Order: sequence, then C-alpha cells, then structure tokens
Amino acid sequence: MLPYIAEFLGTALLILLGGGVCANVNLRKSGMHNSNSGVVLITIAWGLAVLLPAFIFGKASGAHFNPALTIALAVQGSFAWSMVPGYIICQIAGGFAGGCLVFAVFRDHFNDHDDPNTKLGCFCTAPSIRHYSQNVLSEAVGTFVLVFAILGINQVPNIAGGLNYLLVFGIIVSIGMSLGGLTGYAINPARDLGPRLAHFCMPIHNKRDSDWGYAWVPIVGPIIGGIVAALVYNAIPWN
Repeated sequence: MLPYIAEFLGTALLILLGGGVCANVNLRKSGMHNSNSGVVLITIAWGLAVLLPAFIFGKASGAHFNPALTIALAVQGSFAWSMVPGYIICQIAGGFAGGCLVFAVFRDHFNDHDDPNTKLGCFCTAPSIRHYSQNVLSEAVGTFVLVFAILGINQVPNIAGGLNYLLVFGIIVSIGMSLGGLTGYAINPARDLGPRLAHFCMPIHNKRDSDWGYAWVPIVGPIIGGIVAALVYNAIPWN
C-alpha cells in the first residue's frame, strides 16, 4: 500500500509546486507577476517540483510520479507489470489533487484574472503551434530524453545515495530549457491529465473549456517516447 500512497502524494506535491509556479508568475495580482526571470523561474521550479517529492518518496515508491516512466520501466524489466495500473491511477489522482490545491491556494487570483487561456495554462499544457503530429513528436522526444537519461544514471559508477534525484532535477530543467517552448513539455500524462481534470471541475471564474481536443497528445506522446527509450536502452550492450 505504501508505494501507491507515495505515488499519490508525490504527484500531488509535484503539481502543487509546478502548477503553483505557473500561477505565481502568470496571474496578474501575484507579487511575482511580470518577473523578468519568469521563464527561467518556471523551468527551474518544475525541476525542483520533481526533486522534492523524489527525495521524500523515492525510497517508498521509486518516485515515478509519471505513467510514461512507470510503463517504460515495466517494458525495460525493472518494474512489475502487476503494479502498473495502481501506480497510474494514483499518479493521475495525485495530479488532480495537486491541481485542486493550486486553485485553492490561488483562488482569489484566478477569480481576479481576466484571461481564461492563462488560467488554463496554470493547470495543463498547450502547444505554441497546434500541429498534432509535431506536438506528439515533441512530447515523445522529450520523454525519450527523460526516460533514457534516468535509465542511464545506472551507468554512473559508485553513485552516492540520493545523487540520482539531483541528476533527475538536471534532466527536467535541461528538457524544459531546450524543448519546453514547443508544447510546454508535459513529458508526463499525469502532469497534464490530472490538473486538466481539476481545471474542468473547479469553480474557476470566467474559465474557458479545458481543451480536451488536445488532451490526448500529452498522454500518447510521452508513453511512446518512454517505451522507445526503454527498448533502445535494453538494446545497447552495456556490459
């Protein structure tokens, strides 16, 4: 039971901190609105949003917080398929809970802000250019880098305990700074679907639709990228 609880709580914390920085920078009454470092702040904060719950829950669950990573690890052979459905359910539920917390904390700011697109962007991703095949490719490539690099940490000899989570922080920030402008680099179905559901359910003043026509992209793209990364990693004769 503990691994499933850890995945739920870890993903909720991830979304609270990640969605929180988007709200903190983009909602007009926030003290950090219009910060000159907004893009850099968001990118680094998303990396920290993964790092902190990974330190807390890594021992309990492996700190997946990402259905694409969970499926990839099962494909790669280092995670039991029998645990995959429960992990994914807890991750999406945690993403929903985290999205609800973002709304609860920033409720007055959401209700004061005029632009419904900005409000939606505090919960889920959207492409800068809507071209579904390219958007799927972007998400797949970003997730390939994420999963392949996480698996590649195993090639670091005598790595100190906990250092692997710092390396994951670097991976997330690198992907965001290099590829984030294309689709918002969800690279994680739970990071997008859970908060998108929260946006749909929460009583946000003057909100728009939750853009369900795009919602399949940050699910399909990351899963494809994660599976390909696992297969490529296994195909390399490391020893």
